[in-house]
Amino acid sequence: MSQSVDRALSILPLLAEGPAGLEQVANRLEVHKSTALRLLRTLHEHGLVYRQQDQRYRLGTRLFALAQQAMEALDIRGIAHPHLAALNERTGHTVHLAVYEQGEVVYIDKVDSRYPVRMYSRIGRPVAITVAAVAKLLLADLPEPERRALAESLEYPRYTARSTPDAAAFLAELARVREQGWATDLGGHEESINCLGAPLRGPDGRVYAAMSVSAPNVVVTAEELLRLRPQVLRTAAAISAELSGAAPVSVPNDPATAHEHKERPV
Repeated sequence: MSQSVDRALSILPLLAEGPAGLEQVANRLEVHKSTALRLLRTLHEHGLVYRQQDQRYRLGTRLFALAQQAMEALDIRGIAHPHLAALNERTGHTVHLAVYEQGEVVYIDKVDSRYPVRMYSRIGRPVAITVAAVAKLLLADLPEPERRALAESLEYPRYTARSTPDAAAFLAELARVREQGWATDLGGHEESINCLGAPLRGPDGRVYAAMSVSAPNVVVTAEELLRLRPQVLRTAAAISAELSGAAPVSVPNDPATAHEHKERPV
């Protein structure tokens, strides 16, 4: 990379911290003011930075437009599928990928279990939004006012005795999911099916999709499925890193999984 390009690109993360003046930019780049001004003018011409009335510079709207276009062009399913298939190969369980669109959470990919007992979920079909692990992950990331309004507008079918009963319980569950970074559906939709999910985040940290591993009780118990949490979180982190174009992020230690359990034979 040429020195000029390298210096110009170094300005963008500086301005991401907030508006900065010419002298501040020059000092950060360790260059003369004339050099910093030339770089800023070039970025300004391309709409990547904007000069305010107080003579300080901030990130330009063109940069945000490019970021949005990049996210819209991402093939989340294409990026995620190899990781989901690898997780399915390691665990043998059904793996789903879902997104939130127009008030519904919809499956966009599925890798079937290797076991004879299989789930009847389908790609393109909406999930049970008040109980599904992927739905909890996607809705937990919504801004608080939108999250509350949506929760209060939903109906709460009693699929099983473990189904979410009302909006208050749902909002409490979304708060837990938001804090812990993963979600479960332990017999909330079907008594015999358990599910463990994790979020897939884009470069801005927002949740763009959610993945899950599901299995019936006749194959593994809920406790055994939850032992896969480190693997599920690592898979989600790897997909998120690829979506963001960043290096893989290590998964923080979970008090419940301070050391990773080996899978038990099923």
